[in-house]
Amino acid sequence: MQWRAVAVIAASVPTADRGECPEVETLAALHCGMRQPTIGLLHPGAMGAAVGRVLRARGLTVLWSSHGRSGQSRARAGAAGLTDAGSAAELFAASDIVLSICPPHAALQVAMLAAGFDGIYVDANAVAPATARRIAREVGSAAMVDGGILGPPPDGHRDTRLYLSGDRAAEVGALFRETAVDARVVEGGPGAASAVKMAYAAWTKGSAALLLTARELAAREGVEEILVTDWEQFSPEVLDRWRRAANSATAKGWRWVGEMDEIAASMAAQDLPDGFHLAAAEVYRERGLG
Repeated sequence: MQWRAVAVIAASVPTADRGECPEVETLAALHCGMRQPTIGLLHPGAMGAAVGRVLRARGLTVLWSSHGRSGQSRARAGAAGLTDAGSAAELFAASDIVLSICPPHAALQVAMLAAGFDGIYVDANAVAPATARRIAREVGSAAMVDGGILGPPPDGHRDTRLYLSGDRAAEVGALFRETAVDARVVEGGPGAASAVKMAYAAWTKGSAALLLTARELAAREGVEEILVTDWEQFSPEVLDRWRRAANSATAKGWRWVGEMDEIAASMAAQDLPDGFHLAAAEVYRERGLG
């Protein structure tokens, strides 16, 4: 790909001959006589579209694939200023870096689309470290960067953090410099960034599932009003958290089933109890069906 080839040539030129150009791993270096990288995005859900909008604000071309996508995806992509590449194959052919931001259960399937891609493939999905390493094997010739997103979609008002690991992680992180996405490199190869994501979500979403289940138990036993009264008196922050957990689970619980399964797999791989998050997956599965 042209961008990578130029970067290698620039790196071999003495600093004095390159004037004020910074190190080649930074986004600013691409403005020193080099074209900017083209970014592919699979797919523009709420998080993906918001990340794409951040990159568009940096002046980057961000492609997406409309093939087989819903009207909602088209609307989000349009609002974010993304360019339709048509098919996934056309997106990969035109991109230097491809970001995969999709529900965890689809991460491996999306990665298989990268067969033959020789750019940087960033899997920024909520998957177990073992799944991230399998994805690295699946993408083959592509340089795989593992990613884990913490926080809400970036909107300039709330914090969003993107952990990255892998040999090309710094190059990807440079794309987000001075944006609403706080990109940080984690030492280690594919799996390291996902480990951060799994440990973080194990508490935030795992404990939310426990809270939902605790109130459901009280409701089925006919003592919900007493429990809520005690929450209001002794732990008012718990009631507020229950409301947020209930709203999020109703809206996004279907996405979190796969994430809880991946956390359970992460725990089991390290000989830790996986039952907490297998149960949480069931809680979110029921919420998603409701």
